[in-house]
Formats: sequence, C-alpha cells, structure tokens
Amino acid sequence: MSGESVNEQVRTGWLEERLIDIYKRKRLPEPHEYAKLIEKVNTVLIYEDAGIRPYGTDGLPGGIVFLRQDIPTILVPDLHARVDFFLEILLCRDEHGVSNLQKLASESIQIVCVGDGFHAEGRAARRWSLAFEEYSNKFRKHECMDEEIRESLGVMEMVKEVKTAFPSTFHFLKGNHENITNEYGNGNYSFRKYSHEGAMVGAFMEKFYGEDFIRSYSQFEKNLPLLAIGKNFLVSHAEPATFFDFEDLIEYRDRPEVVYGLTWTANDEAEEESVQRMLEYYLKIENLEECYYFGGHRPVAGMYNLRAEGRYVQFHNPNRFLIAVIRNDSPIHLDEDIFEIEKKVSTLFEEKGREGRGCRDL
Repeated sequence: MSGESVNEQVRTGWLEERLIDIYKRKRLPEPHEYAKLIEKVNTVLIYEDAGIRPYGTDGLPGGIVFLRQDIPTILVPDLHARVDFFLEILLCRDEHGVSNLQKLASESIQIVCVGDGFHAEGRAARRWSLAFEEYSNKFRKHECMDEEIRESLGVMEMVKEVKTAFPSTFHFLKGNHENITNEYGNGNYSFRKYSHEGAMVGAFMEKFYGEDFIRSYSQFEKNLPLLAIGKNFLVSHAEPATFFDFEDLIEYRDRPEVVYGLTWTANDEAEEESVQRMLEYYLKIENLEECYYFGGHRPVAGMYNLRAEGRYVQFHNPNRFLIAVIRNDSPIHLDEDIFEIEKKVSTLFEEKGREGRGCRDL
C-alpha cells in the first residue's frame, strides 16, 4: 500500500470518528473551537481552485461550481439540522464496504448539498413553540433552544469539516436559511415559519456565542456558492427566479438579486422559461430531454416534484432521507436515481466495516 493511501485512510478514519463525536455530543459546541473551524473553512472557500470556482473582479471565488464530469455526483436536499441524515449519507457503505466518505477522499464521487443547514422543520414544530417562550423570557431558561442550536450548529460543523478535508469533491450551496444574523438585505430575508426562527437563532447566537463568532459565521455563509454545473444537470437551492448569466453568478457578491433569485423562489414565482434558459446556457446541449435542474427549498410529499415543463426537479422531503445519484456514464432516470436511504444511524457505529448498508454501488 502506498504512503498516500495510508495517509488517506488515516485522515478518513480520523474524520469519521470526528463526525460520529459531533453526532453523539449532547452539549452545545464550544465557541472557541468552533470559531477556529469557521476560520479554516473560510480560508478554504476564499482560496478555492479557480478551475472549479472562477473568480470575480473582486478577487474572490464566484458563485459557480464546475463539477467534475468523470465521477458520479450525490445530490443532497435541504438538511435542516438533520445530523443523522448527513451522517448516514457520509458513512453509508456500498456492497464492497467502502463508505461515501472514503470515496470523497479517493475522488471517486463528489457530493453537492443544496443548502439550508439551520432550522429543524416539522419534527421540531413543538420544540420551536416551547423555544419561543424561552426567547420571550430572554433565554433565562433555554433547554429547547439549546437542542435546536446543538443540531443546527452540529450539522454545519460536519459540513465544515468535510469541506475543509475534501474541498474539490464536496460542495455546499447557499440556501435561504444560511442567514445566521437574520439579515434583511444583500439577497437575504428575515425568516419565520413555525415560530420566529430567524430572530430566535440570531438572539441566541448573540447571547451565547458573541458578535465576533456571528460575524465570522456570516462571512462563511456569504462565501458559499449558488450554482453547481454538472455534465447534464444544474443545481441550486431554489428554482431560478429568472435567467442569470455567467457574469451574474461570478459577481454574485455584489448582486443581491442573484442571491435572492437562487435561494428564495417560491412555487409559481419564477419567470417562464427561466429553467430552460439556464440549462441551455450553462450546459450548451441542444437536446434538453435528458437534462435536469435540481433544487430543494420547497418540500415535496413523495420522492420528487417536477416543474418548468418537467425540467426542474424538487426532491426535498423533510420526512425522508432522500438523495439523488447522478452517474457520469449514463442518462438521468429520475425514478431510479432519486431514492431513499435507510434510517439506520443508530446502528452505524456497530456496523463500521461491514458490507452493505443499503447504499447503491457507485
């Protein structure tokens, strides 16, 4: 075995244990250590390979990720504080006993997350209601909010660790929930759904983590890309509100309409032909019948929902562990390539090294 392979195994083994520790942790992340991780991932994001993320006139990576076309791609819908879901994806092993984390390390797959790491959804509706009482009382007690922040910061801690370890094969796109300050402006909007989640998180972070932490975390969110381009597919958090060209995406940091238009678009809000125009422009393929634009943002009841004359695929179901696997050597077949992985995270640690955990061989 080569020295490089040994080092890869050591690094992947350490990272696997680190991710498991985050999942099993019952307390809030320690601010100082987490701040160091934010600093590391921000460095990775602002020095990304220009061949993967072309730079804008501001000297920073733009909003486009050019994906590799010679390896399969796993697309991950909205995470929304689901540490178990994200860990399941990374540690899931194929019939040969090789995990997706190991495949990221060997550059035999790439993973793209559509964003929205913060704010648990339906499963936490009652918790948000109780947390609002804590917020109203200025967090004199904060057990429910602690649990929410533990999960939200935890899943994003995992994201940061994986991005730092594998910057060329792992990508996390900005969603509308990547707004820790609850900012109104710069393409962001204040957020509420089950309660006043945006304001509640902002107030909690300010009280227990401080302004410097929040400022650095907010910069991480603003460093995230918006659009991933594959061989026969595009990915952004939301359906494109209108057509955005290459310059729009590269200069996204100074164009709030681009940030908003790829992270906040509601159903039936996009301009007609926006998806088709984006596919034609970025993929440069005349026949779009086998090309798709993937996104999350709006929940679906089943496996996926089609919009834009069948070209835009929504596949975020908050109650299921859905992923899409896009192979590099065959056309996209939605009914086969979007599927549910097993919810077996509680047995992950006992099954390490065993073959076959319901993952399809890539």
